[in-house]
Amino acid sequence: LRVEMQTLTPHVYWAQRHSEIYLRVELSDVQNLDISVQDNILRFRAQGHGAKGDNEYEFSLEFLEPVKPEVTHRSTQRQVNITVKKQEHSWWDRLTVQERKPLFLAPDFDRWLDESDAEMELREKEERINRYLNQTPALFFPEFLGLKKGYLFMYNLVQFLGFSWIFVNMTVRLFILGQDSFYDTFHTIADMMYFCQILAVAEVVNPALGLVKTGVMPAMIQVVGRNVILFVIFGSLEEMQNKAVVFFVFYLWSMIEIVRYPYYMLACIDNEWKLLTWLRYSIWIPLYPLGVLAEAVAVIQSLPIFDETRLYSIPLPKALGQSLSFSYTLQLYLVLMFLGLFINFRHLFKQRMRRFRAKKRKAH
Repeated sequence: LRVEMQTLTPHVYWAQRHSEIYLRVELSDVQNLDISVQDNILRFRAQGHGAKGDNEYEFSLEFLEPVKPEVTHRSTQRQVNITVKKQEHSWWDRLTVQERKPLFLAPDFDRWLDESDAEMELREKEERINRYLNQTPALFFPEFLGLKKGYLFMYNLVQFLGFSWIFVNMTVRLFILGQDSFYDTFHTIADMMYFCQILAVAEVVNPALGLVKTGVMPAMIQVVGRNVILFVIFGSLEEMQNKAVVFFVFYLWSMIEIVRYPYYMLACIDNEWKLLTWLRYSIWIPLYPLGVLAEAVAVIQSLPIFDETRLYSIPLPKALGQSLSFSYTLQLYLVLMFLGLFINFRHLFKQRMRRFRAKKRKAH
């Protein structure tokens, strides 16, 4: 009679980060250890003391996504720790290709993090590295750190003063003139708004040069979007300058910025006000979508004006017609505007979650 020996599998626990997979094999006094990764399958074989006593144990795992063939491991008296690097930095929904989890596999709750916690851990590591890098030039050139903070503080101060002037001016005029203030907003506010929005180009340059840690793309989406509304829609069309939508666009912009810029000012001098921090990470939730909605109304109101005046129209060959109205470009821009809203809203929401999660951790 032929007797088939049952394959013995040890208890295996797993966890992940964006770049690595961690495996903990419950096997003590390990001998003849053989671990390899080939064709994206990890194979493990060893002799040791496990759930079935002293025996030879083995298992294999076919990973969900590609991993690097190099495997690092460390054996202790109680277990074998294995680290496998992912080919790409990403978060996996599960460990293996097969949806049904193997019976011998379980989460390693000692190392388990969900995706947002892993992002926070990664950010904390980056911040520690950045703090070291920021301190390094200051050791030899103490004025470097002072110049950087001084520049950022002054930039945020100037923007805060500019948008505060806009907000206070519009609020006072609203109380004095009522609805009449809607229709001459552009003529009284535009010069200061031009100044602030031209200066806001620095918000794209600063992260590109590494002066601040925010992303370049979210800043570019906001700066370019606002400048299209200000310079192209309002600035080039006199017919738009007397419309009430100008008031709502400018007012919503200034309400957001009179909170954002003082928050950054205090951050430059390593200071924080709890109320201001809460407003910085909360006030955008209603105001940002309302601002985009007001901008969309301005674009829609400008479409027939561009069709009529043929301003910025694109010349075409005679066979195709005289020109292509700029309004078609703006219709495409409307779609991109709401796509930008989604991207920036998601970015800001993640910022908010990370900020308040970090504060809770510090409190505990």
